Amino acid sequence: MNLINNKWMRAAVPALLIHCSIGTVYCWSTFKEAIAQKIGMSTFAVGWAFSLAIFFLGMSAAFAGRMVERDVHKSSLLSCICFTAGMLGTGAFIQFTTGVTALIGIFVCYGCIMGIGLGVGYLTPVKTLMLWFSKQKGLATGISIMGFGLAKAIATPIMEAIQKSLGIFAMFYILGGVYFVMMLLGHFLLKKPDGWVEPKDSRESFKVMSMFKDRTFLGIWLMFFINIHCGLALITYEKQIIGVTFEGMAVLAAMVSAVPSVTAAFNALGRIGYSSISDKMKDRNTVYKVIFLSCIIITAAALIPFSISNGSKSLVYGGIVILLLCIVNLGYGGFSTLPALLSSRFGMDKISKIHGLSLSAWAVAGITGNNMSELILKATNRTYDYILIATIALYIVALIICIVMVKPKKNV
Repeated sequence: MNLINNKWMRAAVPALLIHCSIGTVYCWSTFKEAIAQKIGMSTFAVGWAFSLAIFFLGMSAAFAGRMVERDVHKSSLLSCICFTAGMLGTGAFIQFTTGVTALIGIFVCYGCIMGIGLGVGYLTPVKTLMLWFSKQKGLATGISIMGFGLAKAIATPIMEAIQKSLGIFAMFYILGGVYFVMMLLGHFLLKKPDGWVEPKDSRESFKVMSMFKDRTFLGIWLMFFINIHCGLALITYEKQIIGVTFEGMAVLAAMVSAVPSVTAAFNALGRIGYSSISDKMKDRNTVYKVIFLSCIIITAAALIPFSISNGSKSLVYGGIVILLLCIVNLGYGGFSTLPALLSSRFGMDKISKIHGLSLSAWAVAGITGNNMSELILKATNRTYDYILIATIALYIVALIICIVMVKPKKNV
């Protein structure tokens, strides 16, 4: 085997280098309160930076498909520059400005510039992986997108350590430099298989509006949106949910502090696990039926009242809440199966464009997910039960869509 020109060095390793960098966007809850305190703004106001980052992730991916098809190296370099420039710019605005000026700067740098790097970087390695791993498309995309989820588990303790010793803005400077090196190395390594030529008519035959008129694509878009929306509604408040659940239980402090790393591991496991399992299934859509059904069951279980003493009730309920966050993270990571599902319905020729377009659902969910939770909390005096009720209803809708609209297509 050629030590350099093989599927691991030209697809898997560069994909992990890129996705392990950009996936740190999900560490937001680790430092959002520190940013708010440093610039003198509310956490709700600062939270829009994360919403913007996810929005620009989805929208840039939706429109980057053509560029990725044409030149994967141009897109990987653009991702590297935008993502790291966004991080460094965020650190600068935190260090040198306060108030509204800092907030706007963070919106532009973290939300817009870094968000574009996220979207282009997320999309860039996917088709290359599926070309190299042509018989294991689910495994291929799972490897890459697992890096996106694993980034949270790896980066969270590092971010906390840097914040405590050097400050919040130094964290952005240091990690921005580290991720620049990682993503640049991924850029140089990434390469499509020798001999692969993009079909000449792939650009001309793709019409955006016709895709949204396709019943199957619309169904995939909707269930993808609901999965991301519900996931963000809970994941972005993970630290706060855990804090409320175990409030006053100091003996469990060490265990509680480890929960984010555990849920991040489940997120990564869902990305590699569900996508790999889909390779063995007759229909890849079966994975999403499993995801939505499991999320419905565990979320409903978290609402069941207990007729036992308060102390035991807190312990039992806390265990169920942790399990809830683990299962939701597992299912959230399951969207790594999306590229392989799309290829099973629409073929490989235009997969980067179709995959990118489907990620516009992620953009919309980035605005609606965590903000739905915030609105519910404000309306119910910080009661998380109503968030669970809302997510159950949406998961049920997603399951119905999954069964009714996303049926196999023949001769793809």
